[in-house]
Amino acid sequence: MSPRQRRMLAILTVVAASLGAGACTTAGSYDPTPLFTPSAAASPSPSASTTPSPVPDGTDVATTNCLKSYAPAATLPTPGRMPAGSTMDRIKKRGRLIAGVSADTLLLGARNPVSGQIEGFDIDLLRGVSQAIFGDPNKVELKVITAAQRLPALQDGSVDIVARNMTITCARWKDIAFSSEYYRSGQKVLVRLGEKAENGGPITGIASLTGKKVCAPNGSTSMDKLRTFEGVEAVGADTHTGCLVLFQQGAVDAITGDDTVLAGLAAQDPYADVVQAPAFTAEPYGLGVNQANVDFVRFVNGVLEDMRADGRWTKSYNTWLADSLGKAPAPPEPVYGRAS
Repeated sequence: MSPRQRRMLAILTVVAASLGAGACTTAGSYDPTPLFTPSAAASPSPSASTTPSPVPDGTDVATTNCLKSYAPAATLPTPGRMPAGSTMDRIKKRGRLIAGVSADTLLLGARNPVSGQIEGFDIDLLRGVSQAIFGDPNKVELKVITAAQRLPALQDGSVDIVARNMTITCARWKDIAFSSEYYRSGQKVLVRLGEKAENGGPITGIASLTGKKVCAPNGSTSMDKLRTFEGVEAVGADTHTGCLVLFQQGAVDAITGDDTVLAGLAAQDPYADVVQAPAFTAEPYGLGVNQANVDFVRFVNGVLEDMRADGRWTKSYNTWLADSLGKAPAPPEPVYGRAS
C-alpha cells in the first residue's frame, strides 16, 4: 500500500467512523517504540529465553511470570493435518478460524472502505495462523469486538483467538491465556497542535494534562493507567475511534493509548499530534486464547516462531507500521516456561 493510498484510506475511514466529522491526514512523528533486540535471529525452537524483554526505564515493568507462555513443539504439524482431538483439529473441521479483532484501529486492524476487508498488522498474524491450520491464509472469520469484549469473547467461546493489540498482564492471565509477545508498544498521549498546559507551557506528557479531559477505551490498560493520574479527568469510549470523534468534537482535550494506535489516529487528523516524549508504560502485545486450549497456545507460538524467522513478521511491520514508527526492529524474543 502506497503512502497516498494510506492517506486516502485514513480519510475515508475517519469520515465513516465519525459520521461526517471532517478530516484529512498527516502522519504522526514521534520516538519509535523501544523493543528488545535479541543477540541472534529467532529460530523455531521451544528452548527460547525465559528472561523477559526489558522495558524502557521509567515505565511499568512486566514481570517474567506475566510474559511466560507455553513452549511450542519443535515443529508444526502439516497444514490440513492437525492432531486428532486437538483444538486445531476442531477448528479445521469447522472450516474456519474465528477471531476477535478491531475494525477501526488503523494500521493494526481496520476496515478498508474500498475493499470492505479488515486489514492490518494484527490481521496478518491471524492469516499466518490460518495458513498453518488450513494451508490457506483466508479461512478466518473476523468478528469485530470492542476492547472490553476481548476477555468475555474468549471465555464464552464465541471466538478462538483475539488479535486486538491486547497487552499481556498478570491480571489477564487469570482469565485467559496468551501467546508469546509479538510486539512491544508503549502508552503515549495525543493532543491538538498548539495545545497548552494549564500553566501556559507546552504539553510534555500525561503529567501536563492536569485539569483536562483525556479519553481512553473502556476495559483497556490505557484507561487503567489513565485513572492513576490525579487531576486528569478520564473519559471512556468503546474504542479509540470513539475517542477520536470526541476529540474532534471538542468534548475531550487529549487521547491516550499505545503508540501504535495513536499513530493511526494522528494519520487521520491534521490537527492532532502525538507528544514527543518517552512512553510511560510498556505494552507487550499477545494473542489471546481460551485458558482451556493450551494446545492451541503452543501451536500459535509455533506459528509466531516461524513468522519471526522467515521474515513474515518484518514484512508485515514494514507494510503497516514502518511509515509511522520507523525501521522494523527485531521482533520481541519469546519467553516460555509456563507449566500446563
